[in-house]
Amino acid sequence: MSDDVEWVDEEAGPVVRPYALTGGRTATSTSSSAFDLLSMVVANGSVISAGSHLGSEHRRLLGLMKRTRPIVEVASESGLPIGVIKVLLGDLLDQGLILVRSPLPANTSPAEGLLREVISGLRAL
Repeated sequence: MSDDVEWVDEEAGPVVRPYALTGGRTATSTSSSAFDLLSMVVANGSVISAGSHLGSEHRRLLGLMKRTRPIVEVASESGLPIGVIKVLLGDLLDQGLILVRSPLPANTSPAEGLLREVISGLRAL
């Protein structure tokens, strides 16, 4: 059995340290700005190549991303720390297995004319 796996009890199963899941890496090889907590990710349906070095956690994440969802939701559902998620998603992005869409900038707001129309409509009620 690997030194990275520690059994707490039979019900809990093995406990694996986060650094073991990422091979000790703490940063992605791609731009980390691609992985904002609110960025949307989805598996693109590409076939995993035979020579890829993807582990079981990579495959589990791909299963969680069958539909588009925010990175923070993927992290929550997987039970892994966000730092680990970002490294694993970087691996998947490098392999071309996921698509990432950055969230809209916070400073984007509706046009002033649209806001005036909404206010007028509310006053008319």
